[in-house]
Amino acid sequence: MQAGIPTPVAQPGPIRLAVVDTDSGFVRVLAKRLEGMGWNFRTLAAPVPPDELVSMRLNALVIDLSLLGPRAWEYLARVCEAVPGLGIVVCCEQSTVAQRVRGLRLGADDWIGKPCHPEEVIARVEAVVRRRKRATASNDNPRVLAGELEVRPDQFQAYVGGQNLELTRREFELLHLLAESPGQVLQREEIYQRVWGHTMAHGDRSVDVFVRKLRQKLEAASPTWRYIHTHFGIGYRFQAEGPEGEPPAPPVTPADDAVENGVEAPA
Repeated sequence: MQAGIPTPVAQPGPIRLAVVDTDSGFVRVLAKRLEGMGWNFRTLAAPVPPDELVSMRLNALVIDLSLLGPRAWEYLARVCEAVPGLGIVVCCEQSTVAQRVRGLRLGADDWIGKPCHPEEVIARVEAVVRRRKRATASNDNPRVLAGELEVRPDQFQAYVGGQNLELTRREFELLHLLAESPGQVLQREEIYQRVWGHTMAHGDRSVDVFVRKLRQKLEAASPTWRYIHTHFGIGYRFQAEGPEGEPPAPPVTPADDAVENGVEAPA
């Protein structure tokens, strides 16, 4: 697969979706609903090569990875590499926590266990596409520089002194969301809605877990700076605070493509 192929996502008009699944009952009900919504979709009985997915110019892919057996992980990694802007929703039965975690870390955007309702699948696809469109739009924005941190929307990664922080996709989306609003307190519910794409369930601690992971990576790479600050009972605030006696650089407009700060409250 050649590198540099434009990402075929965020096109105007109805969502373009491919469904790779052999569950005829599920596919039939889902297809009927998609037809009523006016989506452009196709159903496939077997996975196709990643370059064919590129030519389909899809927004999203719903796939039952169990169809591939032991080749599932290799295929998922190849698709994510070949079509980095494609929203991927895995939908299959009897998955373990380890399998779901592996799939999400390889690049899947969401994982749904069967049996499931087609309306939930559609809602999750819509959420994934919304997030992807925001990410694609952000690629036109300049990088965010704060302290020793550089956030690169065009690469879905962040760097400190040229060192890649090796963020997962969701970790990057969380960091980018916070860094785009320096000094602003974002509530947990808002963060979850904008990063995960749906309403946060009562008691869900996903935001706190991912913030903790981000802090660990930031502190390891940039130990003398603090970036993400907690507002207890509310949410989080981003702002770069340097070593004692070194004030953070003032924020500037995105057009300057220069320093854009983020502040934190004490954790």
